[in-house]
Amino acid sequence: MAKEQREQREQQGDQARRGRHEHHGQHGQHGQHGQHGQHSHHGSHGHDGDRKHHGHHTDLDWAEMAPLLESQAELFTPLYQQVMAWLAQRVTDPGLIADTGSGPGVVSCLFAETFPGARVVAVDGSAPLLERARARAARLGHADRFSTVAGRLPGALAELEYPADLLWAANSLHHLGDQRAALTAFAERLAPGGTLALLEGGLPARFLPRDIGIGRPGLQARMDAVEADLFTRMREELPGSVAETEDWPALLTAAGLKPTGTRSFLLDLPAPASGPARDYVAATLARLREGLAEAIDPEDRATLDRLLDPGDEASVHRRNDVFVLKAYTVYTAVRPA
Repeated sequence: MAKEQREQREQQGDQARRGRHEHHGQHGQHGQHGQHGQHSHHGSHGHDGDRKHHGHHTDLDWAEMAPLLESQAELFTPLYQQVMAWLAQRVTDPGLIADTGSGPGVVSCLFAETFPGARVVAVDGSAPLLERARARAARLGHADRFSTVAGRLPGALAELEYPADLLWAANSLHHLGDQRAALTAFAERLAPGGTLALLEGGLPARFLPRDIGIGRPGLQARMDAVEADLFTRMREELPGSVAETEDWPALLTAAGLKPTGTRSFLLDLPAPASGPARDYVAATLARLREGLAEAIDPEDRATLDRLLDPGDEASVHRRNDVFVLKAYTVYTAVRPA
């Protein structure tokens, strides 16, 4: 886009901000896992910190969870940096980047760092998390081109001061009942030639070998199967839920966009895990132990209890075979000019 057009848009945005008060609604999304109306799975997600639970989360205290979400998103920074490098090859000189389901703003600030000429807007349903995002942006020197919008997706995108050149939606779409309609709404908030980058799916995280010496081998695979069923139930119980085949390029096409690429990115933190990686594994397994409850058998619950007991030599706090291996898949599509 021409420099003059961008400067004019930024001037209009400054004027609009002076007259607009930030509002907020329910945390709808994640992630993002925040966006999200979001929730976090992968143990949890959104994109800041995998912050979703596959189920209802209206009682979550986002202000209390914020430090954990932030630390988890920071752990995933090597993966997100790979994503940023890939997007930078496909999106040149964006004027406005919208991070939908931003959570506490770790990824939002990575966008600001990767694209130093862009304005970045963090969009989330949680006011406390957006407060953390603004503080993070200020701490990193991005405050002059960083703003936030609080509200539920996709309606909150109407608060964008002008269409986005890059709209990032990480693990937030699947928290919206009608994903097809939401993608259409996302597309409508893109500038002509703008890019939607959708992070959905990938591979379940792995933290431990198949046989860990306690309990029955294959613990994580069994928990994945239970989580998959709960995810299906979560989707079915969302307001206005519409069943969709998860053919993301086809859905992006149906939204009026032209798919331009798909790529998966790997977080590989080998054993023995660092302190932050162990903390992430322990927090994730604790959420699973609580969230899956009676859906897993007594032997597996007992194994999880041992893995989570810091006093047990077999716990993830002490064993040397703990690692983090996780893949995310990103789909890109462009709004025709």
